[in-house]
Formats: sequence, structure tokens, C-alpha cells
Amino acid sequence: MATKLNMLLKLLPLLVFLLIPVSSQPNQLFYAGFKGLGSNNMTLDGVAEIEPNGVLKLTNDSSKVMGHAFYPTPFRFKNSSGGKAFSFSSSFALAIVPEFPKLGGHGLAFTIAPSKDLKAHPSQYLGILDSSNIGNFSNHLFAVEFDTAKDFEFGDIDDNHVGIDINSLASNASASAGYYTGDDDSSKQNLTLQSRVPILAWVDYDAAKSVVHVTISASSTKPKRPLLSYHVDLSPILKESMYVGFSASTGLLASSHYILGWSFKINGPAPPLDLSSLPQLPGPKKKHTSLIIGVSVSVVVLALCAVLFGIYMYRRYKNADVIEAWELEIGPHRYSYQELKKATKGFKDKELLGQGGFGSVYKGTLPNSNTQVAVKRISHDSNQGLREFVSEIASIGRLRHRNLVQLLGWCRRLGDLLLVYDFMENGSLDKYLFNEPETILSWEQRFKVIKDVASALLYLHEGYEQVVIHRDVKASNVLLDGELNGRLGDFGLARLYEHGTNPSTTRVVGTLGYLAPEVPRTGKATPSSDVFAFGALLLEVACGLRPLEPKAMPEDMVLVDCVWNKFKQGRILNMVDPKLNGVFNEREMLMVLKLGLLCSNGSPTARPSMRQVVRFLEGEVGVPDELRKPGEGGYQEGFDEFLHSLESSSFDQMNTGSYGRNRDMDSSFPSLTGTSLFSPHGKGQTM
Repeated sequence: MATKLNMLLKLLPLLVFLLIPVSSQPNQLFYAGFKGLGSNNMTLDGVAEIEPNGVLKLTNDSSKVMGHAFYPTPFRFKNSSGGKAFSFSSSFALAIVPEFPKLGGHGLAFTIAPSKDLKAHPSQYLGILDSSNIGNFSNHLFAVEFDTAKDFEFGDIDDNHVGIDINSLASNASASAGYYTGDDDSSKQNLTLQSRVPILAWVDYDAAKSVVHVTISASSTKPKRPLLSYHVDLSPILKESMYVGFSASTGLLASSHYILGWSFKINGPAPPLDLSSLPQLPGPKKKHTSLIIGVSVSVVVLALCAVLFGIYMYRRYKNADVIEAWELEIGPHRYSYQELKKATKGFKDKELLGQGGFGSVYKGTLPNSNTQVAVKRISHDSNQGLREFVSEIASIGRLRHRNLVQLLGWCRRLGDLLLVYDFMENGSLDKYLFNEPETILSWEQRFKVIKDVASALLYLHEGYEQVVIHRDVKASNVLLDGELNGRLGDFGLARLYEHGTNPSTTRVVGTLGYLAPEVPRTGKATPSSDVFAFGALLLEVACGLRPLEPKAMPEDMVLVDCVWNKFKQGRILNMVDPKLNGVFNEREMLMVLKLGLLCSNGSPTARPSMRQVVRFLEGEVGVPDELRKPGEGGYQEGFDEFLHSLESSSFDQMNTGSYGRNRDMDSSFPSLTGTSLFSPHGKGQTM
């Protein structure tokens, strides 16, 4: 009897714990509402509070506020600092009530962070980051945002989306809010986040498969297909111990952000929530209160609009009248903002050609001449950013060559720069090479494009008053006009320095697969590093394959290695793009493939210059038959003398034949990192 009593006494605390409706365990929590919770169960800051009926209210309808709610004790997400992150799962019910119908902001985020005390701002930063720490790896931040404002700064897709954020608010993956009732895309049902309707969300991380799934629904039943799936290993992001909770913020327009219930678990599915058993949102305010608030808000809004309109008119007048020295140096035509707005039909999304970190590119038709153009719209948050950009405009804007994308004109309005380029009817070269293209370029067309790009690079390296290093030569930055002539575009990464001097050390930029091996080591981009990228371009044009293919077998992952192996086996023509159906000039193809290997040499001093490359392409000299493996650095003995012997030709002599025709020279203009000028593929497609 005594033994049984002792056992009951030992089990009593566990039985009492299980009877508590709201439970918290070292690796799990479950809140079916938040009524009666104290600081031991939830840490609140900002304007966050728990309503009397148990609803967690992160923000109210005040402008530019934020609220946080975190579980007070950190969870263990892995066994050691360098270990593998655990799987985790969370489910929560959220509701967003805008201040005015369909007008609110900014959103809320499920957040995993190393601290409960976040260095953050409201508005577009959602209370989890600020302008000084966006994108920092040291943030160790994972969040799933439910965003109700389209923020240009972070490239948001719309004002009603869900996004997966890692160390930044520029989402790694995002989708318009909705859920799938079946397996195909047509089964998607849209949801409006700020509709007052409770939405149930699930965030699941599978550590074994390194994938995050985000699912939402308007019912308690979890859809089989997630709204979002993003493959990522969170081990480098998550620390041993991390805090889990929610953050929300408002901007000039406000919304009340609510959490009705929450469950979370490490290494297992989160306990399910039932919407019908959770506390309900508070009802709408009484009509007379709404009327008073409405009138008060209207007065404030009208006053604010008057102030903003006055500031707007002053800045517009100021910017319209002041012409700075650099604007006189650019040369091309200055357009009015209204003219470009009309040309692009008000910068509508259907006219969008591409989008990147610094701006968007729109297709337009100039109203007076019916000329098709590409209009790049770039916003600057500070005068310093504008001045830095302008310093490059003054130099790069004077480039003139038929194989560079031509600048037609520009416009400056407030903090926006609008750059007007020739519209390239046939888009970028990459869409004709990869992913089952609709149109196949013949070898004759491809070879012509190769020579066009070589001509442009030779001009940049030797034909201009300064040395211009492009730093991002690749197929997606080669544009094709209506006659399929190749033009090199996007000078957003370009750097200039005086002839006879050495380029200064700078940050490493470029695209993997085209980045010369010495650049990450030294931080210096040189004409030789452009030659390396051109070598990668030669091989991808000839083979129809990308320089790097992560999904391929290890032996097929690096294109230059594949070409080298076939060359040593005497079967290099086996690498020719099968889409050509065997129709190509064998001499030209062999020359291009071998030249691609020469340009891809690991030693920058062993690569040919662009002057030498053009001579190879023109057939003035032949590419040697014996080559060293590109990664070894250095050609066969005596080849250095062979290269030096080619230097006897002057730049003027190089402008003979197809490179010396007297044609109208084109002008180019810097186009800032990461925005495609003419790609039809939309957001995410960069040049």
C-alpha cells in the first residue's frame, strides 16, 4: 500500500501538469488562447497586449508602432554551435483588421531570433530589423512574414503575400496569400490577409530534407500542398538556443494584428489548433465612435495631405529647375516624367520587363515618335547614393560603340532616376540557349553574337579614354536587337581606371561560373577577369549549357571541366549543343571551344587579351592545338611568347573588317546591379 502511495505522489505533479489547458514543455508549447498568461508564459513589449478574452493583440490602429510577443525561455534548436539544426513545426491562428477597409499595414511575422530584444523599426521593417542590419549574416534571424503592404525597397510581389525571410526582409521565397485544394496550380484559392477573418498557418522545417514549408488555410484542416516551399539548411542560421514568437508593426496606415492561438514543437509536428475553440476577435467599434474617429482622422489626413502636397510641389519645382553639371555632361535627351509615364502606361505591371534590387525596367512607346524603349526606374534613398551613382554616369555615359546597349535619354524627378534605352526586341541571349528555348539560334547567328561581344569588350578595355572593366559578362547580359546583333548591357558592376595604372581593390561582385578565381583572392577585377568570363560565355554559346549546373552529376557540374575532358579524349565536338542538329562550321566550332579553354585558364597572366581574342575569332591567327588544363594556370612552354607576338597590332588595326565598318556608334549607360533591361521573365531575372 505504501509503495502504491509513493508512486501516486510521484505521478501527481505530472497529472496536474497534464490537466492544465495551456501547457509549456522544454521542446513544445500549446496555447489555445492567451487568457491569464503572465510574464512566465509570454514576454510582451511595444504595444502588444493580451485582450480580456484571451486574444494576443500585437498592434493597435496607431501609426508607426510595433509589438512583440515571445516565449520567455529560449528553445534548443541544435546540440552544438556547429551542429545540425533540429526539425521544428509551428501552428498559429492570425487575424489582421485594417484601420480602414482594405487600407492598413504593415504586417506581422512569425519570428525565430537569438534575442527577445530586437533592434528594429516599425513600418516596412515589421519590427524585426532596421535599416542598419538588413541582410547581415550576424542577425541569425528566421521569419515568415504576412505582409499587407507592397514595399519597393524589398521587392515585394504585392500587398497581400506570405514570405520566408532569412536575415533580411527581401524574402527568399514569397507567394500571394492563398491555399491549394488540390495538387495543381489551378486549385489555388486566394485569401485576403487583412479581412478580419482568422487564418490558420503552419510553418514546418524538415531538417533531413533541408526544406521549409509554409501553409495557410481559412479552416482548421491543413491543406496537403504548402503555399510555399523553400530548400535551405537552417543550421548556419539557427544558434543553439533561440527565442520564438511574433512581431508586427504599422506605418502611416495601421492595422490591428492578432494571434488567437499558437503551438510549437521541436522534432515533431506542432499540436493541432481548432479555430472553433479559439477566442474570437473583438467586435467592431460602435458607429458613433467610428464617426468621431473617422472625422478626426479625415481632418488629420487632409492636413497631412496638404503638407505632403506642399513638400511635393516644392521638391518637384526645385528638381525641375536645377540642372547640375553632371547632367550637362551626359549628352542624351532629357525626357519629362509625364512623357515617360505615358510611354509606359503609368508604369503598369503588364509593361514590366524585369526587376532587381535597384529598380524596375518597363517597356514603353514614346508618344511623339512611337519608338519602343526600355525605361529603367531607379529610386535613391539618399543624396549620397545619388551622387555616387552620378559619378559613374559622367564617365560610363560617354561610352560609344555599336555593340553596347544605347542610352537614348533620361529623366530625374525627386529621388528617382529614369533611364531610357533602346528596346532590344529579341531579349537576352540566355533565353535562346537554355531551358528548351522556343527559338534556336543557328551557329552562324551565335558566332556573330560572340564576335559582337568580343568587339564591345575590346573597346571597353582598350578603345576608351579609361579602362572599363565590365565585371558581369554572361549570356543574360548580352542583348539581341531586331537583327540579332549582340549588344553588351548592364554596366551596374562596371569599374573604370586610367590606362597604365592598376585597378584598386574593391568588394567581390559577379556571378559564380563567370568569376575568375583570382578575384575572390585579391578583390581586384581586371581586364583579364573579363576575359575569363568571356571564356565561360564562349563555352555556353557553343555547348548550350550553363557554366555551373548544381543539379548535375559531380563530373558534369562544371562546364569547362567537361569540355577539357572531351578535348583530352579527342572528342571535344561531342560537347557541341545538340540543338544545332550537327549544322555548324567545324573549324569555327573547334576554334571557339579551344578559345574558351584558353580564356578559362586559372592564371590571369596566361589568358589572352581581348585584342588577341578578336584576332583568333577573325581567323588572323590560329588557336594552338596543345593546351594545358585550365585549372593548372599557365599554357605550354613557349606559348607566352606566342601571345606577346600578337601584341604588335594596334587598336586601330584591330578595327578592320567587320570591326572597322563606319557605323553610328552607340552609347551606353550604367544600369545598376541586378536588374535586367529587356528580359521578359519578370522579377528575379537579372542580367
